[in-house]
Amino acid sequence: MTHKTPKKQYHHGNLRQQLLDTAAVLIREDGEPALSMRKLAEKLGVSRMAPYHHFEDKEALLCGVAEAGFERFMHSVMAVATDLNALEVTPYSKDHLCLFVTTYLNFATQHPEYYNLMFGGHLWQSTTITDSLRDAGHAAFRSYVDMIRAWKNADAINPAVDPLRFAQLSWSTLHGMSRLFIDGIYVDEGVLTHLCHTATDSFWAQLHG
Repeated sequence: MTHKTPKKQYHHGNLRQQLLDTAAVLIREDGEPALSMRKLAEKLGVSRMAPYHHFEDKEALLCGVAEAGFERFMHSVMAVATDLNALEVTPYSKDHLCLFVTTYLNFATQHPEYYNLMFGGHLWQSTTITDSLRDAGHAAFRSYVDMIRAWKNADAINPAVDPLRFAQLSWSTLHGMSRLFIDGIYVDEGVLTHLCHTATDSFWAQLHG
């Protein structure tokens, strides 16, 4: 007599997180177009309708994954900007700026399954983008603007610097660099380190020019 191995049961309270985590894994492995609610349910061993109790459709699921990405982004990248007590470098120094640049690029290149959704036009141009994702994205950028504003208030940079305009320009630069690596145009990891230092030199000059 054979005994069937019971399917793993997920409590209602943690299925949503399991869906988000597993969706990110599947996106990383096979790409976002290959992801489906059905495939996700099969991967988790739940009914085909179970994901719909937490996400209305695939678009809502992708918004959830992107939002989870911003949570990770805030805990890693933006923590460098805001948690000065945890820094291993001198606050407001060139090393501090380099650490932010490096952490940003490392996050983007190591977690493309999140980054592509967080900053991809597919979701942001959609009429069904969730308010919570929009808020998460805006909050991340505001944190960066606040970082530059804090440097200015601490007299650590040129008082003529406009924190918002500098943040827009430097963030766009980091995003462009990230895309070059994610899209495979730059493939040498040694180039990444060099570009981090080059970008830091450029940003530092702008902040003190």
